[in-house]
Amino acid sequence: MAGEVTLRATLARPYLAATTTPQVAYALIEVQPSAVMAQVRTPVNVSFVLDRSGSMKGEKIERIRQAIGVAVNMLDTKDIASVVIFDHRTEVIVPAAPVTDRRSILDRVSRIRDAGGTRIAPALEKGLREIEKDRSGAIRRLVLLTDGQTENEDECLRRAEDAGKLGIPVTALGVGKDWNEDLLIDMANRSGGTADYIARPDAITEFFQNTVQQAQNSAIQNSSLNLRLVQGVTPRAVWQVIPLINNLGYKPISDRDVSVALGDLETGQGRTLLVELLVDPRPIGTYRVGQAEVNYDIPALNLVGQKARIDVMLTFTADPAQLSQVNPGVMNIVEKVSAFKLQTRALQDLQSGDVTGATQKLKSAVTRLLNQGELELANTMQQEIANLEQNGELSNEGRKTIKFGGSKTVRLSDIDLPKE
Repeated sequence: MAGEVTLRATLARPYLAATTTPQVAYALIEVQPSAVMAQVRTPVNVSFVLDRSGSMKGEKIERIRQAIGVAVNMLDTKDIASVVIFDHRTEVIVPAAPVTDRRSILDRVSRIRDAGGTRIAPALEKGLREIEKDRSGAIRRLVLLTDGQTENEDECLRRAEDAGKLGIPVTALGVGKDWNEDLLIDMANRSGGTADYIARPDAITEFFQNTVQQAQNSAIQNSSLNLRLVQGVTPRAVWQVIPLINNLGYKPISDRDVSVALGDLETGQGRTLLVELLVDPRPIGTYRVGQAEVNYDIPALNLVGQKARIDVMLTFTADPAQLSQVNPGVMNIVEKVSAFKLQTRALQDLQSGDVTGATQKLKSAVTRLLNQGELELANTMQQEIANLEQNGELSNEGRKTIKFGGSKTVRLSDIDLPKE
């Protein structure tokens, strides 16, 4: 079988000047499961690890019960689910098993009550053990939700590393304002998962739905991108922009060849990368400057080591009309990545005590966000700039919004570029 993955490469500027100096080029590389993959569904093995400490009392606990009900109704008898709850103790209230009796699962979840403090690490360990009970090849996910600070953060990070080694990405969700976002981000990164901020309890259901749906849509697994560049073309950075902005870094294979791990590819979304290249001068003409190759597996179809390739072409010219051409969609994404960089550096400045530097960078980021139509995030950032200037610090909510909202500014509609 072939054609499970499609590739497209679009340049921010299709023409570079035939000058005597090196130039920067941006290539947007889209890695997308093809339409045929929408028919392939791999079973899911998911464990929900839920904070039921005293601070979860009231609406948060009620919303968790509702969210689990919606998530379980998305699963069928081929899927496996488990539920672990924790305060300062840990309890497995739904052991891992095929979803054959939804009523029993929801009955147990309905009895969750708030109590005690917050201790995440033992609950993570038990959630991983529940997932590990099944070795059928189902897509494995652990969903952690908490609203507070935990004891022994180092132990949490070790459990997240364990999850990564087992191939179990952790979706780490913080609700409210009093949890440690840096810890959850680090845990997610170490496991190969994602972290996110739930500002309001009534959004918990949507996050649970999305996590289950993404797992169900991820039949393409273990994917990676190899970028082979010709002599005179050097990679400078590889940014993921869909599903979230993230500096992927890369693993050098040689001076010109790099490899980037992509993991699972979700049907309908895939992954989109922005690659920054430094290109040496060339005479007038069209050249192949590199080749992008994606390697992937589809366990549900017994396919291993499949490949898809595309050439990256670039034209050098002296024609002013051609040199003025830009792809506005790709350039807008370049600007969104630049705004994200400024936000990241501002937070780093603030952590080191440089309030003035942080304020200046956030102001620059606001200008870029307004130009891109990101009004809600820009308004939040302007409020936080006022907090910085008056109090020398960000609010808990504002800091979380900047950290998590800034990575979501590139959307699938931005990638709907015209065919070249």
